Amino acid sequence: MSFAKTEEMMRALAGGIDDCLNDEGEKRNGFVLLIFPFGAEVGRRTNYVSNANRRDVIIAMKEIVARLEGQPYINGNA
Repeated sequence: MSFAKTEEMMRALAGGIDDCLNDEGEKRNGFVLLIFPFGAEVGRRTNYVSNANRRDVIIAMKEIVARLEGQPYINGNA
């Protein structure tokens, strides 16, 4: 599948997900949709689409990586 077709598909999916998660005009839930090829090839590219800004996506991704790696939730200030 071409990158343009993948991008079109991801945008359509994102619109549907956003419609399901949020009332029109009010964003209460953020999401990230990751698309990546299966396989172990070096340099494979993961693409994402989201209804959130980049900063919030980075925070969410760090939280999920920590959870997937088995680290406990840490709260507080350093």
